[in-house]
Amino acid sequence: MSLAEEKIKKFESVSSEQDAIFFQAMEEVIYSIAPLLESCDIYKKNSILDRLVVPDRIFKFKVTWLNDQNEIMVNTGYRVQFNNALGPYKGGLRFHPSVNEGILKFLGFEQILKNALTGLPIGGAKGGSDFDPKGKSDFEVMKFCSSFMTELHKYIGPRIDVPAGDIGVGAREIGYLFGEYKKITSSFEGVLTGKPFMFGGSLMRPEATGYGVIYFTQTMLEMENKESLEGKICTVSGAGNVAIHAIEKLLHIGAIPVSCSDSRGTIYDTRGIDLALLKEIKLEKRGSLEEYVKTFPEAKYIPVNDYPQGAHAVWDIPCYAAFPCATQNELNELDAQNLIVNGCVSVSEGANMPSTPTAISNFLSHKVCFAPAKAANAGGVAVSEFEMAQNASMSHWTFEEVDTKLKNVMQQICKRVALTAKDYGVEGNYVDGANIAGFKKVADAMIAEGI
Repeated sequence: MSLAEEKIKKFESVSSEQDAIFFQAMEEVIYSIAPLLESCDIYKKNSILDRLVVPDRIFKFKVTWLNDQNEIMVNTGYRVQFNNALGPYKGGLRFHPSVNEGILKFLGFEQILKNALTGLPIGGAKGGSDFDPKGKSDFEVMKFCSSFMTELHKYIGPRIDVPAGDIGVGAREIGYLFGEYKKITSSFEGVLTGKPFMFGGSLMRPEATGYGVIYFTQTMLEMENKESLEGKICTVSGAGNVAIHAIEKLLHIGAIPVSCSDSRGTIYDTRGIDLALLKEIKLEKRGSLEEYVKTFPEAKYIPVNDYPQGAHAVWDIPCYAAFPCATQNELNELDAQNLIVNGCVSVSEGANMPSTPTAISNFLSHKVCFAPAKAANAGGVAVSEFEMAQNASMSHWTFEEVDTKLKNVMQQICKRVALTAKDYGVEGNYVDGANIAGFKKVADAMIAEGI
């Protein structure tokens, strides 16, 4: 039995049902880094893998708040501080009913390697709550955020742990959280990123993840001697912050993004998604994509329940490049087969681990250029670190400065991943390249720091 197989068997035996998605992420990494583990005895000697898959600490706390009917509501809050070998803990807060400890462990574990790939001094963490901001009034969201920060503030700081936004946590929520932190501590410091620009936020933070995944893909296609995205049909899933700005950047470079989706269905617009309308529906009205066809009846709306069970409409649209930007495990084996049959050349993950293991295996075996989330969607955390740097120096960078720095980071990540894959005999495999490069950077730091 190889060292990788031995570790997977060991971790599987102690994983709970809630940890299933965390184990999925961990298993992918362990198999990827097997060549490194077998060739470098120092990682086994220092028990790096055993140490890396266990969070430094997990905080779980009760959040009580009053709704608009003056009823007392109770939610659960979490912060998983996973690893700070490279810098302060860094990772988003997610407010969604699906949030539990297992999902946050998965996200935090991915964050360690993602943050390492940026080359910036930040560790990995994740947090959030099972609170659902959807359908809540601004006042209710504010009351919840105040109560959540009353507990969270004990565990964070600009040199300790710097949370950001994630699903369900945008500029509104970050603003309320920051306001409560400032009220509690009487200090104005960069303890949260994704803040509104008027009090310390960075320009381009909302665009960062979506823009970054396109910059990464452009570099990957160039390195793999493929045609550029200009003039090509692209499919995008999701209709949140990442998806919207991926669509925006695709339009900027002359590509044709023809789809977006939400929990109810998919929009397919052969002329290209109308960005202004999408932003109005999702960012201003917080509505459903069904409204899109009221303005553009020539577009097609495909409800989730109208599509064959087991596959997703967005991935059955012929395209040159696909960008899953919704949520974990949204692109399965059937979807991968549909994309391959329809001639898809490139798949880049904008969401966190949106492709299942069997889907990824299909892409790799058919030589589809596949960019894993921990590399392709690192733009968000990169610009979060830029915000930390601006806060520390009490300065603001221009949009163009941030955009240039982001593009450079994403290009360097892509090149580093590709070269690492080549060095370890898996040229063209960006999954293994990203896992090996990220793991090696964190592991070397852990060894240098001792136990």
